[in-house]
Amino acid sequence: QVQLVESGGGLVLAGGSLRLSCATSGRTFSRYVMGWFRQAPGKEREFVATITRSGASTYYKDSVKGRFTISRDNAKNTVYLQMNSLKPEDTAVYYCAADDAVGITVTADRYDYWGQGTQVTVSS
Repeated sequence: QVQLVESGGGLVLAGGSLRLSCATSGRTFSRYVMGWFRQAPGKEREFVATITRSGASTYYKDSVKGRFTISRDNAKNTVYLQMNSLKPEDTAVYYCAADDAVGITVTADRYDYWGQGTQVTVSS
């Protein structure tokens, strides 16, 4: 079992920045591909970013490329999502997830463990 706890969400003005953190506990963090997803009211959960086990490779949703950066610290069992130049359409509950896999994973159904989510609200 892996437990994931997100933090760092909040209310920010458009153009601002937030850094989300996802602390994990349980099984060895470095064995998991980590991802960030988000869900806006009335919409389905969507992929945002993912990072491989070593952190060597990352992949992003097109609309966040150049604005968001996913990273991980395997020594601290934590994955991060740095969000810059935030837009109102980025408003959502953000979830981190862990997948016991090898490569890039963008499909929510592939992920095995999920956090409880953290609210990000971007006002215009």
